[in-house]
Amino acid sequence: SRWTAKHMKWLRDLRSALQGPDKTVLDEYLSLLEYTLGRRDALDREIEIHAGLPAYKERVDRLRCFYAVDILTAMVLLTEVGDFARFSSPRQLMGYLGLVPREYSSGEQQRRGSITKSGNSKVRHVLVQAAWNLGKVPRKPGHELSKRREGQPAHVVAHALKARKRLHERFSKLAFRKGRPIAAVAVAREFA
Repeated sequence: SRWTAKHMKWLRDLRSALQGPDKTVLDEYLSLLEYTLGRRDALDREIEIHAGLPAYKERVDRLRCFYAVDILTAMVLLTEVGDFARFSSPRQLMGYLGLVPREYSSGEQQRRGSITKSGNSKVRHVLVQAAWNLGKVPRKPGHELSKRREGQPAHVVAHALKARKRLHERFSKLAFRKGRPIAAVAVAREFA
Protein backbone atom coordinates (compact mmCIF):
# COMPACT_ATOMS: atom_id res chain seq x y z
CA SER A 1 0.00 0.00 0.00
CA ARG A 2 3.00 2.32 0.35
CA TRP A 3 5.36 3.22 -2.45
CA THR A 4 8.57 2.87 -0.47
CA ALA A 5 12.09 2.55 -1.86
CA LYS A 6 11.84 -1.20 -1.23
CA HIS A 7 8.67 -1.37 -3.33
CA MET A 8 10.30 0.60 -6.16
CA LYS A 9 13.29 -1.76 -6.09
CA TRP A 10 10.91 -4.72 -6.35
CA LEU A 11 9.24 -3.17 -9.39
CA ARG A 12 12.60 -2.56 -11.08
CA ASP A 13 13.69 -6.13 -10.30
CA LEU A 14 10.41 -7.37 -11.73
CA ARG A 15 11.42 -5.75 -15.01
CA SER A 16 14.14 -8.38 -15.58
CA ALA A 17 11.71 -11.26 -14.97
CA LEU A 18 9.24 -10.04 -17.61
CA GLN A 19 9.46 -10.40 -21.39
CA GLY A 20 7.70 -9.08 -24.44
CA PRO A 21 4.66 -6.81 -24.08
CA ASP A 22 4.55 -7.16 -20.27
CA LYS A 23 8.09 -5.76 -20.00
CA THR A 24 7.24 -2.93 -22.42
CA VAL A 25 4.15 -1.95 -20.44
CA LEU A 26 6.00 -2.06 -17.09
CA ASP A 27 8.88 -0.02 -18.56
CA GLU A 28 6.42 2.57 -19.83
CA TYR A 29 4.63 2.85 -16.49
CA LEU A 30 7.88 3.05 -14.52
CA SER A 31 9.25 5.72 -16.87
CA LEU A 32 6.09 7.77 -16.45
CA LEU A 33 6.21 7.33 -12.67
CA GLU A 34 9.89 8.36 -12.50
CA TYR A 35 9.19 11.41 -14.67
CA THR A 36 6.25 12.43 -12.47
CA LEU A 37 8.24 12.01 -9.26
CA GLY A 38 11.15 13.97 -10.74
CA ARG A 39 8.80 16.77 -11.80
CA ARG A 40 7.23 16.84 -8.32
CA ASP A 41 10.67 17.07 -6.71
CA ALA A 42 11.68 19.91 -9.06
CA LEU A 43 8.51 21.85 -8.21
CA ASP A 44 9.10 21.27 -4.48
CA ARG A 45 12.61 22.74 -4.85
CA GLU A 46 11.14 25.74 -6.67
CA ILE A 47 8.62 26.28 -3.87
CA GLU A 48 11.46 26.11 -1.32
CA ILE A 49 13.33 28.82 -3.22
CA HIS A 50 10.27 31.08 -3.17
CA ALA A 51 9.67 30.35 0.53
CA GLY A 52 13.15 31.74 1.23
CA LEU A 53 12.34 35.11 -0.37
CA PRO A 54 11.92 38.07 2.01
CA ALA A 55 8.20 38.35 1.22
CA TYR A 56 7.55 34.89 2.72
CA LYS A 57 10.52 33.77 4.83
CA GLU A 58 9.49 35.10 8.25
CA ARG A 59 5.87 33.96 7.98
CA VAL A 60 6.83 30.55 6.57
CA ASP A 61 9.34 30.01 9.39
CA ARG A 62 6.72 30.85 12.01
CA LEU A 63 4.11 28.54 10.50
CA ARG A 64 6.67 25.74 10.33
CA CYS A 65 6.86 25.83 14.15
CA PHE A 66 3.51 24.01 14.15
CA TYR A 67 3.53 20.25 14.04
CA ALA A 68 2.40 18.93 10.62
CA VAL A 69 3.19 22.21 8.84
CA ASP A 70 6.22 22.34 6.59
CA ILE A 71 7.19 24.49 3.62
CA LEU A 72 4.51 23.32 1.18
CA THR A 73 1.65 23.66 3.67
CA ALA A 74 2.91 27.06 4.83
CA MET A 75 3.26 28.35 1.27
CA VAL A 76 -0.23 27.14 0.31
CA LEU A 77 -1.66 28.92 3.35
CA LEU A 78 0.21 32.14 2.67
CA THR A 79 -0.34 32.32 -1.08
CA GLU A 80 -3.97 31.22 -1.11
CA VAL A 81 -5.22 33.11 1.94
CA GLY A 82 -2.94 36.12 1.52
CA ASP A 83 -3.51 38.52 4.39
CA PHE A 84 -5.09 36.75 7.36
CA ALA A 85 -5.97 40.14 8.85
CA ARG A 86 -8.69 40.63 6.22
CA PHE A 87 -10.84 38.19 8.21
CA SER A 88 -12.38 39.88 11.22
CA SER A 89 -12.92 36.56 13.02
CA PRO A 90 -11.83 32.92 12.80
CA ARG A 91 -15.41 32.07 11.80
CA GLN A 92 -15.01 34.20 8.65
CA LEU A 93 -11.78 32.38 7.77
CA MET A 94 -13.50 29.01 8.28
CA GLY A 95 -16.31 30.17 5.98
CA TYR A 96 -13.79 31.23 3.34
CA LEU A 97 -12.22 27.77 3.51
CA GLY A 98 -15.57 25.94 3.36
CA LEU A 99 -15.04 24.41 6.80
CA VAL A 100 -18.42 25.46 8.19
CA PRO A 101 -21.40 23.09 8.48
CA ARG A 102 -24.32 23.21 6.08
CA GLU A 103 -27.52 24.34 7.67
CA TYR A 104 -31.06 23.33 6.81
CA SER A 105 -33.50 25.65 8.53
CA SER A 106 -37.25 25.78 8.42
CA GLY A 107 -39.14 27.85 10.97
CA GLU A 108 -38.06 26.79 14.44
CA GLN A 109 -36.19 23.75 13.18
CA GLN A 110 -32.45 23.86 12.51
CA ARG A 111 -30.39 20.94 11.26
CA ARG A 112 -26.70 21.02 10.52
CA GLY A 113 -25.04 18.79 7.98
CA SER A 114 -21.55 18.14 6.66
CA ILE A 115 -19.15 20.96 5.78
CA THR A 116 -20.09 23.17 2.84
CA LYS A 117 -16.86 22.67 0.85
CA SER A 118 -17.73 25.93 -0.92
CA GLY A 119 -14.48 27.69 -0.09
CA ASN A 120 -10.84 27.41 -1.04
CA SER A 121 -10.24 23.72 -1.70
CA LYS A 122 -6.43 23.92 -1.79
CA VAL A 123 -6.14 25.35 1.71
CA ARG A 124 -8.86 23.06 3.01
CA HIS A 125 -6.96 20.07 1.58
CA VAL A 126 -3.60 20.94 3.22
CA LEU A 127 -5.31 21.66 6.54
CA VAL A 128 -7.12 18.32 6.51
CA GLN A 129 -3.86 16.54 5.65
CA ALA A 130 -2.14 18.33 8.55
CA ALA A 131 -5.04 17.35 10.81
CA TRP A 132 -4.54 13.66 9.99
CA ASN A 133 -1.00 14.00 11.37
CA LEU A 134 -2.33 15.68 14.50
CA GLY A 135 -4.14 12.44 15.33
CA LYS A 136 -0.81 10.81 16.15
CA VAL A 137 0.22 10.60 19.80
CA PRO A 138 2.32 13.65 20.73
CA ARG A 139 5.90 12.82 21.54
CA LYS A 140 8.96 14.88 22.16
CA PRO A 141 9.55 17.04 19.05
CA GLY A 142 11.88 15.33 16.59
CA HIS A 143 15.18 16.72 15.42
CA GLU A 144 13.72 18.35 12.30
CA LEU A 145 10.88 20.11 14.15
CA SER A 146 13.24 21.27 16.90
CA LYS A 147 15.57 22.67 14.25
CA ARG A 148 12.68 24.53 12.57
CA ARG A 149 11.76 26.10 15.91
CA GLU A 150 15.29 27.37 16.62
CA GLY A 151 15.51 31.15 16.54
CA GLN A 152 11.76 31.64 16.51
CA PRO A 153 10.02 33.86 19.09
CA ALA A 154 9.22 32.02 22.31
CA HIS A 155 5.51 32.95 22.15
CA VAL A 156 5.20 31.37 18.67
CA VAL A 157 6.80 28.10 19.84
CA ALA A 158 4.65 28.09 23.00
CA HIS A 159 1.52 28.62 20.89
CA ALA A 160 2.54 25.79 18.56
CA LEU A 161 3.08 23.42 21.50
CA LYS A 162 -0.25 24.37 23.05
CA ALA A 163 -2.03 23.90 19.70
CA ARG A 164 -0.45 20.47 19.20
CA LYS A 165 -1.68 19.23 22.56
CA ARG A 166 -5.17 20.71 22.21
CA LEU A 167 -5.72 19.53 18.64
CA HIS A 168 -4.53 15.99 19.39
CA GLU A 169 -6.93 15.76 22.35
CA ARG A 170 -9.76 17.06 20.17
CA PHE A 171 -8.91 14.58 17.41
CA SER A 172 -8.84 11.66 19.86
CA LYS A 173 -12.20 12.50 21.42
CA LEU A 174 -13.93 13.07 18.09
CA ALA A 175 -12.38 10.01 16.47
CA PHE A 176 -13.73 7.85 19.28
CA ARG A 177 -17.25 9.31 19.02
CA LYS A 178 -17.68 10.08 15.33
CA GLY A 179 -14.84 8.40 13.41
CA ARG A 180 -11.44 9.48 12.17
CA PRO A 181 -12.50 11.21 8.89
CA ILE A 182 -14.98 13.48 10.69
CA ALA A 183 -12.38 14.15 13.39
CA ALA A 184 -9.79 15.15 10.78
CA VAL A 185 -12.12 17.72 9.20
CA ALA A 186 -13.17 19.10 12.60
CA VAL A 187 -9.55 19.44 13.71
CA ALA A 188 -8.67 21.12 10.38
CA ARG A 189 -11.42 23.64 11.06
CA GLU A 190 -10.07 24.29 14.55
CA PHE A 191 -6.50 24.43 13.25
CA ALA A 192 -7.54 27.18 10.85
